[in-house]
Amino acid sequence: MAEALLQVHDLKKYFPIKAKWFQPQSFVKAVDGVTFSIMKGETVGLVGESGCGKSTTGRTLLHLIPPTGGEVIYKGKNLTKLSAGELRVLRKELQIVFQDPYASLDPRMKVRDILLEPLEIHGVGSKQERLKKVEEILEVVGLGGHYANRYPHEFSGGQRQRIGIARSLILRPSLIVADEPVSALDVSIQSQILNLLQDLQEQFSLTYLFISHDLSVVKHISDRVGVMYLGRLVEFAPKESLYASPAHPYTQALLSAAPVANPDAKPQRIILSGDVPNPSNPPGGCAFHTRCPYAIEKCKTDRPELKPVDQNGHFAACHLHES
Repeated sequence: MAEALLQVHDLKKYFPIKAKWFQPQSFVKAVDGVTFSIMKGETVGLVGESGCGKSTTGRTLLHLIPPTGGEVIYKGKNLTKLSAGELRVLRKELQIVFQDPYASLDPRMKVRDILLEPLEIHGVGSKQERLKKVEEILEVVGLGGHYANRYPHEFSGGQRQRIGIARSLILRPSLIVADEPVSALDVSIQSQILNLLQDLQEQFSLTYLFISHDLSVVKHISDRVGVMYLGRLVEFAPKESLYASPAHPYTQALLSAAPVANPDAKPQRIILSGDVPNPSNPPGGCAFHTRCPYAIEKCKTDRPELKPVDQNGHFAACHLHES
């Protein structure tokens, strides 16, 4: 059985809202008690509507944003208990690919300097060895070494994302958080980047947390999928199980909204009533009960926990499955 490379327990990230006179301090609960694990060598997808806390979860577990609570266990080490110096040593093994290839690269730096920077910060090799690594990694991601002398604005969006991937890969990490890495790209370029990520995973034994709002992309690349709603995980399962028989009403609604390639198909669209609740004042009990067509009285008062739906690793946070 594969070992867990990363374990996340009850992860929370609350952002304070500026309090008005004589009013208590309130918070936006961007991540509110998320628990899951990632096995070595697998890809876990994280999906949900915009604003559900996907990206905040990825950045918080990497400590790019300090967590409000919970634990992040990486190779047996609790990242939330490490000092800044100890955490810096582990940064080599924990990297991120950002969503926007236009904003994530410094326009004033040449590609060579962008890729040299992490090597210099971590003191990897001599100057000549670092330059050789830059040329090698550019070849690996499908760009020649001669591109190192150019600035980011001289590249297309897909090429910039390849540079972003090269930057995350150059330190030979174990875990990469891919934060919507293809959402800003054309569809034809998306497939190239997804295939590149899969090839790199096999070549360098990488583990991915793949964050996206595109259900078809997540199905293509992931081994297991977590579905988030209002800062909470509502379902977590192997992709085959989740896409074939979604257990949570929110997941069912998401999948019903996904486009179908067959023009003759007549999918049964599930239309959710109401709007997403305010994350600074989420409803009690199940956060989805205000929009759920199957909500019972217990949903309004008791918060459901992720519990097994079957014997194959399919979990759902829904009172309807507790019996």
